[in-house]
This record gives sequence, C-alpha cells and structure tokens, in this order.
Amino acid sequence: MVEGKTVELDRVLLVADGDKVRVGTPTVDGAKVITTSQGEGKGKKIIVFKYKPKVRYRKKTGHRQLYTRLVIDKIVGPEAVTGEPVKKVRRRKKEVAESGT
Repeated sequence: MVEGKTVELDRVLLVADGDKVRVGTPTVDGAKVITTSQGEGKGKKIIVFKYKPKVRYRKKTGHRQLYTRLVIDKIVGPEAVTGEPVKKVRRRKKEVAESGT
C-alpha cells in the first residue's frame, strides 16, 4: 500500500465513546474508521524447526509476516452518519413451514 494513502474501514465491530459502548452483531451499521497508511513493514522473525528422530531429518526455516501500518485519523459513529441513532433490527430465524405430519 502506498504511504500517505487514506483508507476507509467500514466493517467496525465496536464503537466506544466514554460510557457509550455500541457492539455490533456482527458489525455496527453506519460506523466507519478513517485511517492513513504509513507504509509496509515486516514483523518479527518466527523460526520453524522440523525434526524427526532416528532419521537424521532436521529442517530449519524462518518466516516474517508482512503488515501495513495504519494511523487512525477519525472514528465516525453511526449517529454521525444519519444524525439520529440507528434502530436495532432484531432478526428472527426463518419460520419452519408446518408440515402435515
């Protein structure tokens, strides 16, 4: 990802502001997080060592996971998008059609 590029994350799991906490089911509708990229990097090296006794089999490899560093600029809650709180819609399981048996 290009350094300095703005990224908008729309799948937000939780929004908290002081005592107000809003947990999504599974996500909070209307919430967004606006971030800026600070470039890519590599994580800490992890050593993978495979060993089988009595066969003289030893294999040592390493791995470094790539990641993108993001700086959070703004968290937009669901109230800020529409101007009023979003009603929580309760989903019901699909009713099973009654059979003759």
